[in-house]
Amino acid sequence: MRLSAMGDVAMTVPVLHAFANQYPEVKITVISRPFFKPLFDTIPNISFFAFDDKILHKGFLGLYRLFQELKELNIDVFADLHNVLRSQIVRTFFALNGKKIAAVDKGREGKKELTRAENKVFKPLPSMFERHAKVFEELGFPLDLSQAVFPEKAILDQETLKFIGNSTQKLIGIAPFAQYDSKVYPLDLMLEVINKLSENKEHTILLFGGGKKEIAILESFAEGKTNVLVVAGKIKFQQELQLISNLDVMLSMDSGNAHIAAMLGVKVITLWGATHPYAGFSPYDQPLENALVSDRNLFPKLPTSVYGNKKVEGYKDAMQTIPVDKIVSKIQSSFLKSIQ
Repeated sequence: MRLSAMGDVAMTVPVLHAFANQYPEVKITVISRPFFKPLFDTIPNISFFAFDDKILHKGFLGLYRLFQELKELNIDVFADLHNVLRSQIVRTFFALNGKKIAAVDKGREGKKELTRAENKVFKPLPSMFERHAKVFEELGFPLDLSQAVFPEKAILDQETLKFIGNSTQKLIGIAPFAQYDSKVYPLDLMLEVINKLSENKEHTILLFGGGKKEIAILESFAEGKTNVLVVAGKIKFQQELQLISNLDVMLSMDSGNAHIAAMLGVKVITLWGATHPYAGFSPYDQPLENALVSDRNLFPKLPTSVYGNKKVEGYKDAMQTIPVDKIVSKIQSSFLKSIQ
């Protein structure tokens, strides 16, 4: 069970891929929101159970109804990969029914030490993938995450192929937004990144986002550039996932798009502001060198937050310390490595 947010749900996918690969005889039922179902479509032995927080599974009685519906599936063990009140209630029902349960340890104490302003303990914490794997180990299914398992690149449908045009181009995905402003690279600098990358006509740059405000900004980024396309709002979510699986590289903030690309086996370059990969939210199977962080010599309190929702005076401009040329060079060098 993992209900939200999209990036966190996507972070369960590589672990479940490993589980399905190592325990092919075990059937997995994923409980999550209906919108997230396409994230799990490439994993064998997976069935998806849609959580309805609006009507059927709303409130305590709704969660009990959810438990009764799940009980009919003859579930033997319950893995709580969310560990919030809703999932805690459901797993308690399973425990009272004599089933084995386990829940993810989010490591709150270590994260407090990493993000506090004074006496900061600046060291890498276990990744969320390791924390998820620990849950399955407690249930009797130890996992080896050392060998990454990814789906094959999706075959793009005609609608998507028509949208992106020349399929021989290098496909660069850029997702410039995040839930909190402290995790968003300054938009004027992001435009510089896009402008520099678009100078190479062998690149097709695909811009990802959502919502009217973000789409308007993306449209302004693409204006006048024949090889810069706005994906947001143009194709369905399933098609978007298939398109992401065909990218040569994704540039993303510390956000859901980074985790979606990583779960599909795409190279991901991430930009970090108030947050830091040491908190355990670095995309799956990506080297630390692909995480471009803000300058801690100029902003020594970084990271100031685990999720980016905490504002610290004087730290608004931290991400400006990530040079545009460094980002462009990192993206271009990723193509060279793919050839070697």
